[in-house]
Amino acid sequence: MKNNSTKIIAFILIAILICACNAVKRVPDGKNLLVKNNILVNGKSTNDENASNQLYQKPNGTLLGYKLRLNLYNLANLNPDSTYQAKFKNNPGLYERQAKILSAKQVDRLGQSFLYKGIHEFLKSTGEPPVIIDTARTKKSLQRLKFYYFNNGYFNVVTDYTIDSIARKKAAVNYNITTGPAYILDTIKTKILTPALDSLYKTNNEPSFLKSGNQYKTTDFEDEKNRITTYYRNHGAYFFQPTYVTFDIDTIGKKNKADVTLIINNNNIQERDSSRTEPFKLYTISDVNIYTDYSPANAKSKINDSTTYNNFNLYSYKKLKYKPRAITDAIFITKGSVFSDTRTTLSSRYLNNLKIFNYPSIQYEVDKRDPTGESLIAKVYLTPRKKYSFGATLDFTHSNIQDFGIGASVSETIRNVFNRAETLEISARANIGSSKDMANPNNNFFNVSEYGLDLKLNFPRILMPFGTEKIIPKRMIPSTSIAAGFSKQRNIGLDKENFTGGIAYNWSPKRRNTVKFDLLNAQYVRNLNPNNYFNVYKSSYNELNSIAQDHNPSAGNIDGDGNLIIPSGTTNFTNEVLTQQTDLKPGDAQYKDVESIEERRVRLTENDFILSTSYTFTKTTKTDLADNTFYQFKTKLESAGTLLSAISSIGNLTKNTNGNYEIFNLEYAEYIKGEFDYIKHWDFGKEKVLAVRSFFGIAIPFGNSNYIPFSRSYYSGGSNDNRAWQPYSLGPGSTNALNDFNEANMKIALSAEYRFKIFGDVKGAIFADAGNIWNVLDNVIDPKAKFDNLNDLEEIALGSGFGLRYDLSFFVIRLDLGFKTYNPAHDKGDRWFKEYNFGHSVLNFGINYPF
Repeated sequence: MKNNSTKIIAFILIAILICACNAVKRVPDGKNLLVKNNILVNGKSTNDENASNQLYQKPNGTLLGYKLRLNLYNLANLNPDSTYQAKFKNNPGLYERQAKILSAKQVDRLGQSFLYKGIHEFLKSTGEPPVIIDTARTKKSLQRLKFYYFNNGYFNVVTDYTIDSIARKKAAVNYNITTGPAYILDTIKTKILTPALDSLYKTNNEPSFLKSGNQYKTTDFEDEKNRITTYYRNHGAYFFQPTYVTFDIDTIGKKNKADVTLIINNNNIQERDSSRTEPFKLYTISDVNIYTDYSPANAKSKINDSTTYNNFNLYSYKKLKYKPRAITDAIFITKGSVFSDTRTTLSSRYLNNLKIFNYPSIQYEVDKRDPTGESLIAKVYLTPRKKYSFGATLDFTHSNIQDFGIGASVSETIRNVFNRAETLEISARANIGSSKDMANPNNNFFNVSEYGLDLKLNFPRILMPFGTEKIIPKRMIPSTSIAAGFSKQRNIGLDKENFTGGIAYNWSPKRRNTVKFDLLNAQYVRNLNPNNYFNVYKSSYNELNSIAQDHNPSAGNIDGDGNLIIPSGTTNFTNEVLTQQTDLKPGDAQYKDVESIEERRVRLTENDFILSTSYTFTKTTKTDLADNTFYQFKTKLESAGTLLSAISSIGNLTKNTNGNYEIFNLEYAEYIKGEFDYIKHWDFGKEKVLAVRSFFGIAIPFGNSNYIPFSRSYYSGGSNDNRAWQPYSLGPGSTNALNDFNEANMKIALSAEYRFKIFGDVKGAIFADAGNIWNVLDNVIDPKAKFDNLNDLEEIALGSGFGLRYDLSFFVIRLDLGFKTYNPAHDKGDRWFKEYNFGHSVLNFGINYPF
């Protein structure tokens, strides 16, 4: 029966495919389906995407060469209402018979149901109608191609087209372009009527986009126009606009060459019914007036409070609520300075970054007090946000720890706390969830929980006992944040309390570069239930219990079923092995296994105190959300415990029995850590993007530590890592993920993903992810987990697969199916494609792109 069902389903699918494959089903007689556009430049085919974008008509889209959307459209009934009515006209008694059973109203409704109408509407909206060759549009495309090549210097371009029939009702359009020789820029001269602008032009050291010997390109002239406009408007020319820049192109008497004259006329001033021209003036700022509580409602009200600070005039319609410096530090427009668009933009960015005002408005007006008419008054209008704002969120989650979780958070933001534009953020969060992996004696559905409280105080400046303006000028928009937090977990791992706190500085050296310097970052992790270790880390328990079956010397270590009792039996048996009270000896493999299990247990159950300093630098060339040709580089250097060790050494503090220093009766972590992350995207047009990522991270313990705390270690696998493995299930090295949560202190990750459009907002991707984690220079003794030399690079795992993405504009829903292509956990020679099947595949759900 199962075989027959499979055959029937396969037959139906094949039948649908065959019916849909009639691509010209809806192409009228005498018309042709456009199957291809050929752009032939001087007799040779070109793949120039910019040229292709000039065409009004393009063939129906394909998925792996198959016109899926066209065939879906062809499956649809374009007039389902008429078809439904015709069924009753052809069978006069049918309507009455059905009306007796259902009622006339229900029969009419049936015609609007999904079965009769909805499915066809879906096929029409999801599908794509056939692109039928329209000669009027072909001629328009030809005209656009002619302009395109003309604008690239081919002034004598000749164009025509032909339509080639290649099958029944199918044809291709050939666009034939004969460019002729390209015109080259010869002499370049200027004609600038305003002397002040002429002087500025001559002193400008920026390279021009127009150079003698270059091929003529209209885009170069537009870029030059914008370059000149930007330069002038940053040097006082307030009324200057790009329209004042024109070019005279002279090709008379020239053979494939063009002389260029750059012309800048005087300022054109409109006065009622007439206009006049006069030389442009270069303006300076005579006053900077700041309205600190402006709104359209009080625009005409009387000013009640004002003050002057460092040549800035601050006004308030009510009582002034801000210390002047808090606002003036954010304004780069100063009295006596030359008008500059860049200063205006910087001021807007900085003021907006304060997060206490809505987006500011900066306006200028000519100062009538200046008889020369060369002064401007800058007016900065600020509309305060509410001092207090409340927020709440509710989330439903799924993770590698929780099968289902409900999270809620509330937050309160207080602005202008100390009247210097500070913001205080207070937030509380709580989460309850269900996990089948956790100990659950009462069989409760919600058996895990977490709650926490966070505080963050932001200052729009660098808080230091000394000035930092020369090192980090205010144009870099510096800020300081002081944060503290607490969280508590129940039935998640070992039940933890987590205390955090720190002070960090942020600034932007350049527009797309950011720096974060964590001066001090403290974290204290307290395990509340370390005796629960073997209930959580089942794989470690199973391995230890298996060894105990053959080597346990004490009956008190096991229960009635012969299994080790948690925690007394596991602790006693481990001590007996390591103190050689069993028949296992240090050279035995199982002795080393017990030693490794105990090393991991100690490492994961010990309380951690981390006091670190870190520096993070990020650079990106991404200009906006639509930019898909960019790179991003991020590096982070972190040092932990060094300051505490220096203090302990200087203070001659005593060490504990392990030879380590303690703080609050707790050994603190000491290590140095480095991370390098590089992402690169290439946009091939038509929504096809190649994205690659490379990551390397290493944390080396020293001094007071011989391992890295779990919270600062690396893991591999998951929806944003190697998608052929679950989180924490890859590595370390070739160990085949022996533990429940596998982590290590060195990581390599490499990923490549090719993204393409399927139809509408649905996108597809094929990907390959490579990488692994290893232990290096720490106390792990398992040779399979350690990175000893470059030969261990053969333990880099490889996963590959495909995925779907649905773009909701503000975020992307992602599904990826990963297959284990090369698994280093297997024996050499048996690693490739051993588990390349759906049974061992991993389905990943994610939000937004992985990189």
